[in-house]
Amino acid sequence: QVQLVESGGGLVQAGGSLRLSCAASGRTFSTYAMGWFRQAPGKERESVAGIQWSDGRTYYADSVKGRFTISRDNAKNTVYLQMNSLKPEDTAVYYCAAGPNLALVTGKYYRPDYWGQGTQVTVSS
Repeated sequence: QVQLVESGGGLVQAGGSLRLSCAASGRTFSTYAMGWFRQAPGKERESVAGIQWSDGRTYYADSVKGRFTISRDNAKNTVYLQMNSLKPEDTAVYYCAAGPNLALVTGKYYRPDYWGQGTQVTVSS
């Protein structure tokens, strides 16, 4: 059974940092891509960042470029999202997702195979 388990969310002041983790289990993810999404109240879910597990290619939404960094630890089967210079508009539930390639876990036309349960990130002004 495939599981994606997010952790690391919380409350932080504007300008602060958080690191989210997504621990993947239940299958081999070495050929997969992993993505981070977020959904704020009343808004649609949006792609934030993605990484191809095999070669480390990354994708970032314009709104987070230069502030967020996605990375992976192959040994731990874990993907991270380092979030710096956080803004109140970054407040959302953050979800981890996995799919066969980067295009399916990023951008507007995402269609991942698996989703995590989400972790709340709240940035106070």
